[in-house]
Amino acid sequence: MESIRIARADELTEVQRIEVASGAPFREIGMVDVADMPPLPLDALATCQRAGGLRVAVDAEDRPLAFAVLDLVDGCAHVQQLSVDPTYARRGIGRRLLDDVAGWAIGQGLPALTLTTFRSVPWNGPYYARCGFRELTGAQVTPGLAELLAAEAAIGLDPADRVAMRRPAG
Repeated sequence: MESIRIARADELTEVQRIEVASGAPFREIGMVDVADMPPLPLDALATCQRAGGLRVAVDAEDRPLAFAVLDLVDGCAHVQQLSVDPTYARRGIGRRLLDDVAGWAIGQGLPALTLTTFRSVPWNGPYYARCGFRELTGAQVTPGLAELLAAEAAIGLDPADRVAMRRPAG
């Protein structure tokens, strides 16, 4: 079974590789533009890693299998990115990462986790709902989440298929 820890600085290119690999399933459902999006830049990952906001699930040999990039949005732990290497998908690693992030949020005194995702992609919105997230609508969408959704629309993501979600940390 894997363990979860803060990523090391020497793992950032591996995190990028996992992110690129995790885009392949989007290609299979016709979302080529999403599949071809570049990974998070190394400088952004390094900043996040130094702040303790880059968590990795690693195998018994301490190799990253999945990661979560965390930020703070409107007083909540925001999951900016959650990616699992497709070779290790469907084994509960993503859920364990989310549970780890929830534990981190509790330790920071944060009430909830938030994220934005695709409503209709099975391993996005429906998956997160199974992990305890609920869709936010109308006034429930905080200003910071509204800004993120607007920024996603500006880079070409269909706003009709994007959703903000929230899960209590505890």
